[in-house]
Amino acid sequence: MKEKIKALFSERFGTDGVFYASAGRINLIGEHTDYNGGFVFPGAIDKYIMAEINVNGTDRVRVYSADMDAYAEFGLREEDAPAEQWARYIFGVCRETIKRGGTVRGFDTVFAGNVPLGAGLSSSAALESCFAFALNDLFNDNRIEKFELAKIGQSTEHNYCGVNCGIMDQFASVFGKKDCLIRLDCRSLEYQYFPFKADGYKLVLLDSKVKHELVDSPYNKRRESCERVAATLGVETLRDADMAMLDAKRDQISDEDYKRARYVIGEKQRVLDVCDALERGDMETVGQRMYETHHGLSADYEVSCEELDLLNDVARECGVTGSRIMGGGFGGCTINLVKDELYDHFIATAKQKFNAQYGHEPVVIDVVISDGAHKCQN
Repeated sequence: MKEKIKALFSERFGTDGVFYASAGRINLIGEHTDYNGGFVFPGAIDKYIMAEINVNGTDRVRVYSADMDAYAEFGLREEDAPAEQWARYIFGVCRETIKRGGTVRGFDTVFAGNVPLGAGLSSSAALESCFAFALNDLFNDNRIEKFELAKIGQSTEHNYCGVNCGIMDQFASVFGKKDCLIRLDCRSLEYQYFPFKADGYKLVLLDSKVKHELVDSPYNKRRESCERVAATLGVETLRDADMAMLDAKRDQISDEDYKRARYVIGEKQRVLDVCDALERGDMETVGQRMYETHHGLSADYEVSCEELDLLNDVARECGVTGSRIMGGGFGGCTINLVKDELYDHFIATAKQKFNAQYGHEPVVIDVVISDGAHKCQN
């Protein structure tokens, strides 16, 4: 990828630049917890967006996407927003940096990536984090704090791309560290690294390539359920609730809302259990909590689908240590913690059974926990 970018940059701009990269991410456990004030547990992975960048001495940004074979050019004022949606990610990072008092001047760039699109690995956050990190290094002597770089990416999504996302994806892309996962408290934004070397195990995603379009907004409905229960319990969010509190008000809560809250309260504890287990090197407990999360997302939160449930069942049948749906649901991936010696059998079985049922194989994406945003060796 780097050689491809280098050749295209030289051909298009006739110079050399500096290389930067930022990673996609997985979330091992902690799903639908962010808007409930709970914990998430992401890590950066060895799938990157990479860019070569050179300051060009003008007030214009010239951008070429190697993967899309597309070019865009824009200025740095609000009214200069490019028409191309993909270019708005980079324009937004420039604008959000400037809004925070940072300096941005014209530059040339070519970028490419190997973060699989549509698999829930946050390629857009990787793109934003790559450029936020680069602009901080090139123009601002790295004075902008790392958390602010993540917020620059998040604000880009909100203000220039029309996506009202949380902070987790950009946070993981900026703060990712090799062989570590990060527990992020979504209420206080405090975070802590936990070791994830996983010797003898592989992390693999199985992408169902399925996305069920639903008529209503299931995300908003889940959120409203959680907010109703929190109000009934007299707490700000379900982060402050426990099962005893929930059961004490059982007669005031609908069956559906009760199930939603039961999942969220359980997931809060599962994240903490997994962190403790990793510190002990106890992968069996990590895996058990992953299966419990999948069950909760399928039976209580009802955001799974038959394709993902099948992949989870196959994992259990094959003796996979842990498996669960990853992401918002209704399609996408399962994330699986697999012992090395079971890997080949599991992948072959999952492909065969899924293909027999749905007429296509899931896409296999092996991931390794890696560093987040960084400057590359030229």
